[in-house]
Amino acid sequence: MSDRKADSGKSKLVYKGPVFNLFEDDVKLPNGRVVRRRRVEHRPTIGVVPYIGDGQIVLIRQHRHAVGASLIEIPAGTMDKGDESPEECVQRELAEEAGFKAGRLVKLFGGYLVPGYADEFMHFYLAFELIRAPLPPDEDEFIETMTCRLPDALRMIRDGRIVDSKTALALLLAADYLRENKMTP
Repeated sequence: MSDRKADSGKSKLVYKGPVFNLFEDDVKLPNGRVVRRRRVEHRPTIGVVPYIGDGQIVLIRQHRHAVGASLIEIPAGTMDKGDESPEECVQRELAEEAGFKAGRLVKLFGGYLVPGYADEFMHFYLAFELIRAPLPPDEDEFIETMTCRLPDALRMIRDGRIVDSKTALALLLAADYLRENKMTP
């Protein structure tokens, strides 16, 4: 199959929102059969692991309505409409959610979060040379920051205290990067 979207040309906007849109599409399968599929069109997003140094990182805890629980996560967010680059979004979200600005960013990965039904593409970064530079959080965000050693965060993935998959992926990527660059204590 090719990388382009296979469809019959019929697409219906079901919901238009500030961050994502929901469509119903008639999709033509390789065997010629046409089926109805729903897809979420989502603006690109970022996730960042703030590295303080000496193996210490910053994580956040925030309530997630969809799962009815407060989750331990990395700072993350949606890119603003228009010209905001992934790096600009990282700096904004890092300041809003964790209170820092990064002197240096390293891109770890970029990929689709749930391509089975959404086109949300997330850019993952590791942030270094942090300086305090808090921005007010979004009005609907109530975030608690916490610092921990990266090995402890990896244990939280294994023991089920971290259940957010973007956070798990980002922490594993960060640990790999730090290990390869001989930056872990």
